[in-house]
Amino acid sequence: MASNEELACVYASLILQDDEVGITAEKINAILKAANVTVEPYWPTLFAKALEGCDLKALITNVGSGVGAAPAAGAAPVAAAAGDAAPAKKEEKKEEEEEEDEDMGFGLFD
Repeated sequence: MASNEELACVYASLILQDDEVGITAEKINAILKAANVTVEPYWPTLFAKALEGCDLKALITNVGSGVGAAPAAGAAPVAAAAGDAAPAKKEEKKEEEEEEDEDMGFGLFD
């Protein structure tokens, strides 16, 4: 779990990004001082170094697309290019039919 000091630096970084200001240790310290929040001196520097060269907006907007999502998104065009699109559709249809067979409207303990 993140400490309050870490969260304060995260929020300060987000404020700077929202205002389209460069994220530096000095700017993070200025926001923390204005908010009357004290943190260990290494936190602002650590966050500034970690976010240096990162596109924070892209990072935030792509939260839902993790490592596992990328191959799944790229697999469909590859299969279509190879001419395997029709078998993939048949497999999807077969899976749907199997799911329908499993749930027939009644259960074991009804």
